[in-house]
Amino acid sequence: MSDITDFDIDVCIIDLREMPCLVPDAIKKAFLTYGITCQSKDSLPEIPHYAICLLDGKINVEKLHDFLKVLLEKGCKRTVGILYNNVNVDPAYVWQLLKCGISDVCKWESNSTEKCLISKILKWEKIEKTLQSGYIKDRLIGQCANWIAVLKQLIEFSVFTNGSGIILGESGTGKEMAAHLIHHLDNRENKKNLVLLDCTTIVPELSGSEFFGHERGAFTNAIASRDGAFALADNGTLFLDEVGELPPTMQAGLLRVIQEGTYKRVGSNNWRKTQFRLICATNRNLNTEVQSRNFRQDLYYRIATWTFRLPPLRERVADIPILAYHFFQKYFKGISPPPVDKLVLDYLIAKDYPGNIRELQHLVTRIASRYSGEGPITVGDIPENDRQSFAFHQEHLNGEFEKAMQKALSYGMDLKDIKELSADIAIDIVLKQEKGIVKNAAKRLGVTDRAIQLRLAGRRQKLPS
Repeated sequence: MSDITDFDIDVCIIDLREMPCLVPDAIKKAFLTYGITCQSKDSLPEIPHYAICLLDGKINVEKLHDFLKVLLEKGCKRTVGILYNNVNVDPAYVWQLLKCGISDVCKWESNSTEKCLISKILKWEKIEKTLQSGYIKDRLIGQCANWIAVLKQLIEFSVFTNGSGIILGESGTGKEMAAHLIHHLDNRENKKNLVLLDCTTIVPELSGSEFFGHERGAFTNAIASRDGAFALADNGTLFLDEVGELPPTMQAGLLRVIQEGTYKRVGSNNWRKTQFRLICATNRNLNTEVQSRNFRQDLYYRIATWTFRLPPLRERVADIPILAYHFFQKYFKGISPPPVDKLVLDYLIAKDYPGNIRELQHLVTRIASRYSGEGPITVGDIPENDRQSFAFHQEHLNGEFEKAMQKALSYGMDLKDIKELSADIAIDIVLKQEKGIVKNAAKRLGVTDRAIQLRLAGRRQKLPS
């Protein structure tokens, strides 16, 4: 194994044992900095990329949590805990260490531990450097902690494994972009194409042809032989978007190809071989689909070797200005985009995005298209239809609406309770205004008749008999 210094990685050893003692020679040789004893947060040195904490199983978990927080604030990327001196520790303590933020915990027994540590640190450094690559910075934009965490998982999966994975997320969160990242980082030799297939567009009667391909004359209008997705993705990556929409018959066929690596074209008796990396995506809860027998359990376990959840935009609000600037830059095609007035940014941050990043991009495009070409982008560039929800928000933010929210919170209601109550009140008000006509009320509220009927029925069931 190469020396860790070949990779320009800074490692610091911090002795947190109750009775600090000499650091073993093996550790001294392995890392650049060693023998640092830190008794309190104030005495911490400037921390390099990685920290190795020597533990004896006696440090208070809360104290360690505060200590790790300081390490992160000082720029430490990962922390490993080493249980030293043959300490026998309750497994629950180890899990508590992981919960505190320690990346790994191991017991120092021999020089094999040293090699294991170096191997892990080299792997983490590869992930960190990939995270800073131009490919990611130009495409999967964001700095929120939850977004960075999922990017690191995607990088680890792409670079260090060749297994299957499933990407979960609402519409517009970037599932297809994540699939492109996985294929881009995949380091298989002679890697070939990324094949994308949207399962919502597949006609059930032709699903076999889409996946397996067909021979000439296999069915009406099959005027020529054609390769399907399994052939096109051979030695590459097959991305199945909205896999939850896959017809049941095709689920069985896909499972067999994954297991056996062979298939037949429609209209052929000849077996063909294929090997590909399978990436799936869905905005459905596949666990629920499995329980309701809409999705095969055995297929689910095959495709969900790794699972990634892309956070919706409402969970990464701090990234909205960064994403908006990127989309403005994209619209103005390489030239520096004009400055954006703070009120416009406030509007973009305050707005709700059911369509997530895709909806934000479309909104920015509409705003940019109305820009006159002089000065900053201002609130006047926001299309009138897009202003209404924000105007309502501003009008009621400091008025009766806010007071009602404060009262609800004082009664111990959580966000779910408030949403439920608000929906019920809105339905009652509109139904009264529309003289009880559900169809008219549904149109005003932007929901279906059935949605209102079900909600009213549910409320009646909750009433005491």
